[in-house]
Formats: sequence, structure tokens, C-alpha cells
Amino acid sequence: MIGMGFGSFLTLLILGLIAAAVLHYAARYRVLSGVDGFFWKWIAGWIGAWLGSPVLGHWGFRITSVYVIPGIIGAFTGAFLVTALVKANTVAMVTMPDKIAAAQSAQFEMRKAG
Repeated sequence: MIGMGFGSFLTLLILGLIAAAVLHYAARYRVLSGVDGFFWKWIAGWIGAWLGSPVLGHWGFRITSVYVIPGIIGAFTGAFLVTALVKANTVAMVTMPDKIAAAQSAQFEMRKAG
């Protein structure tokens, strides 16, 4: 798949688009609500679709040397994982400053008492 033709690229692009549209608009699973969040899912879906056949195997029907079922599973997995990782990172970044400030104030109180 490294030296793929334009037809394979277009097929992977469409599989990634389907996965991104379903996750972003139908399931409303998003971090960024605008078009930029959709495009990030689309890129992650394309990469997931590209990795789908090498990871999940060559089965089902194919369009322009792209196996569709492993490709769509990979596209959904890629788009979902990227969104989940960004959500987890966002939650960690939001809650972390409070924990750091609490730990620093506790250390200050221990030094002050000693």
C-alpha cells in the first residue's frame, strides 16, 4: 500500500470520510465542534483505513486493491482513538494544574510547620 495509486488513495479517503462523518455528526463524539475537528478525524480515519488491511488482514471484497471491511474498521478505529486520546489529554491538562497547586501548597505548609 506504500506505492498506492490514485484510486486506492481516493478509496481510503472516502472510507476515512465515512468514519469521520459518522463519529462527528451522527455520534457527536468530538473534542473540537467545528470543521477543524472533523478534518482531524478525517485524517486519522484515512490513516486508520490505510493500516486496516495490513493489521486486520486481507478479507472481504475490495475496491481498487483496498479491502473495504478491514479499511472501514481501521478508519473508525483510527478516528475514534485520536479523538479519545485528545479528550484524555484535555482532561489531564485541565485537572493537572489543580493537583500541582495542591501539592505545592502542601509542601509549603510542611516546610512552614518544620
